[in-house]
Amino acid sequence: MSSTVNRRDFLRAGIITGSAAMLTPWILPASARGANDRIVLGGIGVGNMGSGLVRSFSRSCDIAAISDIYLPRAQQVAESVGAKRIYQDYRQLLDQKDIDAVIIATPHGWHALNCIHAAQAGKDIYCEKPLTYSILEGRRVVQAVRKYDRVLQTGSQQRSGSREYNGCMHVRNGAIGKLTHVFASNYHSPMEPVWPEEEIPEGLDWDRWCGPAEPPPFNFVIWDNRSNPSWVSIRPFSGGEVTDWGSHGLDMAQWGLGMDDSGPEEVWTEGEPFTPLDSTPEAPGGRHRGVNAPQVYMKYPGDIEMQLSGGPGNSGVRFVGEKGSITVTRGRFQSDPAELADQPLSDPEVQLYRSTNHHNDWLQCIKERRDPVADVEIGHRSATVCHLMNIARWVSQLTGETGQRLKWDAVNERFTNSPEANLFLDRPRRKGYELPDPV
Repeated sequence: MSSTVNRRDFLRAGIITGSAAMLTPWILPASARGANDRIVLGGIGVGNMGSGLVRSFSRSCDIAAISDIYLPRAQQVAESVGAKRIYQDYRQLLDQKDIDAVIIATPHGWHALNCIHAAQAGKDIYCEKPLTYSILEGRRVVQAVRKYDRVLQTGSQQRSGSREYNGCMHVRNGAIGKLTHVFASNYHSPMEPVWPEEEIPEGLDWDRWCGPAEPPPFNFVIWDNRSNPSWVSIRPFSGGEVTDWGSHGLDMAQWGLGMDDSGPEEVWTEGEPFTPLDSTPEAPGGRHRGVNAPQVYMKYPGDIEMQLSGGPGNSGVRFVGEKGSITVTRGRFQSDPAELADQPLSDPEVQLYRSTNHHNDWLQCIKERRDPVADVEIGHRSATVCHLMNIARWVSQLTGETGQRLKWDAVNERFTNSPEANLFLDRPRRKGYELPDPV
């Protein structure tokens, strides 16, 4: 696959609350609806991001059910979008035959199981970024989506931005000449903090919320992703800022480099080895200064070096070529010299997928049974670059050394010269949270 227009652009032939027992209106079965009828959705995980997503989609779709491990929140969001059923176990939502597709915005460590089970249940999927917690998880999700012929959109919404599109189009069509360097932000890896135990809120299944990770003592700071730091910065639940913000910036790097079905050849660190620092809710600086973050470098095919420093911000990337540079950030596209960005592309050889609305692109692709702008393989490959950044740091922590060039085989998705690095291709899992094999 590639990111040009010919990339798979052909048409491709339990706990349930008392609220779930409420009488529901009769809903036309999915199999009987026409291509122009409203798509019926379920929301899985409706915290800060998930609640916004289901409310946004409710303007053009019917929201039939909500699942969240915190029942009071599920009830509140369901009422706001007119959903008549709520579930604490998302698998019961997936059993509902009238639901066509699901929106997944659970903590990152849950994404893989949510997506695989949704594909197995015959649901199309909108999954927030990063697509998965580990590289192995990503490949399993791709396998499941392909096997069950599902449409998955990763929530990397910059792929549907006009300026991001134009910037990457200019890079791909030679506006800055031969590429030599790419610069992105020095994203921070996750912390491993310990907080005091607090009382679990009524209606929250804390053990299940932790998913594959061993449950730590409950603390509100861990659970609430509006805290700083929160689970987004904690290793058992997330890849830290690397996978959170890096899923935007490094996704733009992949797009501009034409690496949507591949990735770098090498990754390495320089400076001091990685050391997670102690952090508490009272520690100054929060998640962004909670770790020692050694410099990371990657080498892409064509001898292009990516430096994870000096980037244009968390969501952006700067491409440097023989004729100048192009910077792509959220909602911005600029060049140096400035006239490079002003030059129209006449009859460009490379045509990138064009989407002007990330949510609508997914819905249209569901109707037409084709891959969207941030298809499952794209989401997996961009997340893989983030994981490689973390792995390079973790290897330096394990060996106490930096500078070793870890050689990455993007076809077989393994390191060819580092058994230590291959230890981090997946994560430890609790019994009952294993990945299906095969999917």
